[in-house]
Amino acid sequence: MDVLMRELFATDIGLLTLFTIGFIVVMAAWLFFFVRKNVARDEAAHASEERKLRT
Repeated sequence: MDVLMRELFATDIGLLTLFTIGFIVVMAAWLFFFVRKNVARDEAAHASEERKLRT
């Protein structure tokens, strides 16, 4: 286990791997919140439009 951690944190390829994993996690979180925000906004606009059509 010590060899794996040393390779992960001390070599160029290990640091690149950590950077890539971190980047993917951050991108996935941003995409999740972006889609959630836009879906909520679209649902609110749709509900507002639907109320206008009923009256």
